Formats: sequence, structure tokens, C-alpha cells
Amino acid sequence: MIIKWNDTFHVNIDHVDNQHRNLVGLVNNLAEAMANAKGKDVLAAIIDDLVSYTQEHFQAEERIMELVNYPELTMHQSEHAAFIEKVTDFQIKFDRGQLGLTIEVMNFLCDWVRNHIKKSDKKYAEFIGENGLPS
Repeated sequence: MIIKWNDTFHVNIDHVDNQHRNLVGLVNNLAEAMANAKGKDVLAAIIDDLVSYTQEHFQAEERIMELVNYPELTMHQSEHAAFIEKVTDFQIKFDRGQLGLTIEVMNFLCDWVRNHIKKSDKKYAEFIGENGLPS
């Protein structure tokens, strides 16, 4: 396990926390597959899942931010778009055999997940905590 889920990841929005747990699980599955020298097909499937899942998760988060008129929505969307672009690029290069899944790739994923959830996501969650969700 490369990322251990703990309370510092909680944003106190249950379905978002559950999605974050799943995202952490996907990163951990990828790290485990790499560590156990799993075949390219297994790694490719995990990367595909990671790309799909992050796109779905980001859309869900952005819908929440739109509902509450979060003032930093555009900046947050930019962070999401940059991550999707980077991971999609990893996926394409991996599929073409141009990139191995290296420690550098895993470090990027881990750093991004940790920092994004603990900083950017907590920030919009605090905004919601202060302003509430519309009824």
C-alpha cells in the first residue's frame, strides 16, 4: 500500500470521501501491480480504470461546486483538467510501449492525490461547510 487512507483525507461529504477512498485504492492497486511485475495487460486495465474513474469523480465534484457557486470553481476545474491530461498522456505512452510505469509516474500520482485532496478539495469542502448546500 503506497497511500494509506486516514482522516486527513476526509472532506466530510460522504459520497466524495467514498470516491476518494476508491481513487486511493486504484493508485494502490497500480503500485501493487507494478511491485509484483504484473503483465502489461493488468497494468493497462488498472490505468484505464484510473483514467475513467478520475473523469467521473471530477465531474461529480465539479457539479457540487457549481451547485454552491464555489468562487474557485474555474481554478479547480483547471487542476482536474491538468491531471486528466497528464494521466491520459501516461496511458497513451504506456499503451504504445513508449513509457514504462516508473517511480516517477507513481510519485506524480501519489503526490497529486495527496495534495489535491488535502488542499484543493478541503478548500471547497470548507466553503460548503460555511455556506451549506442549496436545498
